[in-house]
Amino acid sequence: MNLDEIDKNKLPSHVAIIMDGNGRWAKNKSKSRLVGHQKGAETVDEIVTVAAELQISYMTLYAFSTENWHRPQPEVSGLMDLLVNMLNKYIKKLHDNNIRLLVIGETDSLPPKTRKKLADSIKKLQQNTGLTLILALSYSSRWEITEMVKSVAQECLDSQMNVKDINQHVVSQFLCTKNIPDPELLIRTSGEYRISNFLLWQLAYTEFYFTDVLWPDFNRQDFLKAIVDFQKRERRFGKTGEQLNK
Repeated sequence: MNLDEIDKNKLPSHVAIIMDGNGRWAKNKSKSRLVGHQKGAETVDEIVTVAAELQISYMTLYAFSTENWHRPQPEVSGLMDLLVNMLNKYIKKLHDNNIRLLVIGETDSLPPKTRKKLADSIKKLQQNTGLTLILALSYSSRWEITEMVKSVAQECLDSQMNVKDINQHVVSQFLCTKNIPDPELLIRTSGEYRISNFLLWQLAYTEFYFTDVLWPDFNRQDFLKAIVDFQKRERRFGKTGEQLNK
């Protein structure tokens, strides 16, 4: 399968990915979990590159959840170092491919070295106008929604907002993804069928694509298959097919 087989008029504007299976991939090969994460980082490079080639507007990667802090400390530290190393390695390629970088999540909990590298990378890429790559780091949707409720409540307490004015648009403006369109396609690798506390509000009308392929083995062809599958679907948003075809 190649890019010519993709209908450029029916691309999802925003693809979200739950990158699952690094640990199992490593276990299957009798290697450490960190080796699996390293291989998974190479997959990130490949998939982000093809998304940029397709001129997809947004891609959100679930890179590290708030629950992941409970993993063994050596693995957590290794993941933080890996993120810094990957940014060092690929920042020029991201820039050359006109990719912009954003981060969502409880970033204050990240190590200072990681926060600085992210801030520097975001600044370096901020003028780019192609794919916007969003890393969900120290992120969970329940955390995000809880923070949104606190912010909206404070606005009301400060008389900056009336309770009667709260609607779906207002809620969206207080989420991490403010000004980012909701994902049209969610991909989850490794054969798991759950969304693991990821973008619960934003995924309301997203198309889901599940594959048994472990993330380190997920490649360009697998990504294109997901795009083709998406393009075969009829997105009705609560309407009937007949209404859409009028």
